[in-house]
Formats: sequence, C-alpha cells, structure tokens
Amino acid sequence: MSSSSSSQPLSFPADKYRGAVVEDLQLPPAFSVSSNEAISRAIEMAYERDFSHIPVLNQNRRPLGYLDVAKLKQKWEAGQASPDEKVSQYMTKFKRVSTEPYTIITPLSPLSELEEFLKTNIFALVTDQGRKFVLAVATAHDLENFVSRRGL
Repeated sequence: MSSSSSSQPLSFPADKYRGAVVEDLQLPPAFSVSSNEAISRAIEMAYERDFSHIPVLNQNRRPLGYLDVAKLKQKWEAGQASPDEKVSQYMTKFKRVSTEPYTIITPLSPLSELEEFLKTNIFALVTDQGRKFVLAVATAHDLENFVSRRGL
C-alpha cells in the first residue's frame, strides 16, 4: 500500500504536461560562443537572436559555462568591460564536482524532468545523449509558453 501512495505524487508532474518532452517545446537551435570570443561579438550575437544566456564552449565544443548577457551588458555600459576582452573573463563556470552530477537534458527528456531541473537552475542546456552537442537552451519561460499554448 505504501509503495502505491509514494508513487502517486511522482506521476503528477508528468500528467501536467501530458507526456510531452523537451522536443515538444520547439526551441530554436542553440548557438554558443568560444571561450576565446570577444565579448563585443558575443553581445551582438545574443541580441540578434534574443538570447539572455549563451553557452560558452571550449575548443573541443565542451560546455564550460555561460554568459549572462544582461549582466555583461551592464558591465560594458558601466565601463567595467572592454569590447575586446575574452568571454572567458566574464562567464559563469559550470560546477563540475562529483557531489553535483551533471544532469543530462535531451530532446526526449520529459518536461516534468526539465521543470524539476529548472527549479534550481536558470536554464538547461539541451544536449544529445552523449553530451557532444548543445542543441538548444531551455528556460522556465519556455515551459510557461508551452503550457499557455497548449492550454494546460
């Protein structure tokens, strides 16, 4: 009896999204910047695509961290950042410690998993299962848009 009552709350979030997965969000393809890119170019690309956070990759295309575009723009406008400085100087690095394992979010991840992940993170990198390619960036706003479009 206790096993059925403990599994019931876990199934509720999945019901909320009616089995939808990340792919159903119809996210635009991700773009990322190299850690060696100039911040002026990164800001320009972010505004062209209306992105608030940009994944930062190393030369092997492995995610290192991200740029918070609004914060970077504020620093630039305040004269605290030079256009030619490298992205690596302003990125927020991802924590890579064994006590906080990397959560893999793929196009086939249930939206309930994404929602849970976004409770403690401002965005999710959507990758292939092998984490070789960043396919998209998902935010809580993307989930809200999905729910409003679907009338859920």
